[in-house]
This record gives sequence, C-alpha cells and structure tokens, in this order.
Amino acid sequence: MATWVLSKHRNFCVFDNKAPSISTLLRTFNEEHHLWCLAGARGMRALELGPEGYLG
Repeated sequence: MATWVLSKHRNFCVFDNKAPSISTLLRTFNEEHHLWCLAGARGMRALELGPEGYLG
C-alpha cells in the first residue's frame, strides 16, 4: 500500500507539475489505510500513523 501511495504521489508531481508535499502524502496514506480497513484488510494496525504523523 505504501509503495502505491508513493508512486501515485510521484506521478501526480511529475505529470501535473505539482510540488511534492509530505502533508499531502501522509493525508493520502491515511485515507488509503482507512479504506483498506473498511474493506476488511487484516494486519493494517501496524501501519497506523500516530498523532505526530509517524508510523507506530
């Protein structure tokens, strides 16, 4: 999942000529994580971001 989010963000920056943004990347990661959990994916707890935006 993380690789997919990074790849999408990179493509967004390259093809849409946007500046890379850590906050956008983390927000997208959180959204993807939430959707995977809603879909019933197991073992996603280890990927949750803490209050400071760090894994764990």
